[in-house]
Amino acid sequence: MAIKTRMSAEERRQEILDAARYEFAERGLHGTSTEDIARRAGISQPYVFRLFGTKKELFLASCEAGWQETVDVMQAAALGKTGEVALDAMGQAYMELLDRDPRFLSLQMEMYAAADDPDVREVARNGYGALVEFVERASGQPAEEITSFFAYGMLLNVMASMGLDRNSTGWAGRLLAGCPGAEL
Repeated sequence: MAIKTRMSAEERRQEILDAARYEFAERGLHGTSTEDIARRAGISQPYVFRLFGTKKELFLASCEAGWQETVDVMQAAALGKTGEVALDAMGQAYMELLDRDPRFLSLQMEMYAAADDPDVREVARNGYGALVEFVERASGQPAEEITSFFAYGMLLNVMASMGLDRNSTGWAGRLLAGCPGAEL
């Protein structure tokens, strides 16, 4: 007989966040049901509400977790580096994150799509702002370089969300060729 160990509230909360991030990435804030999230997490729907209050609060927490994961990945990549080397390492680490879990980008795009909601907009602004501030500090690069880093990054996000990659031809290939060191 298998012995089940009881999860702590924090472990259960993380399990629900993982399930929510998966479901929200697939169908967005308005297209995802808390029933689907509860089913994926293997818990009851009332428990989701007990831990997160509302579906929107769970979406916001999912988006915040995504921002934190992005900062964590970039922070690990930039450790001991500065300047262009740090920027390159952070960009590469972010692309590897997207390769490991394509839903990561899908959730980010769903957040932007739902940003007509003031609460979602605030989480998007705060998360993006914290990421910009971290990249500024970690790289020590001037504003022009930071702007280029994020401009190329957003272009690559949009291209990746359309299923385009480094082997794309036509307009996508030309745009990608104009991104220094960029690979999807």
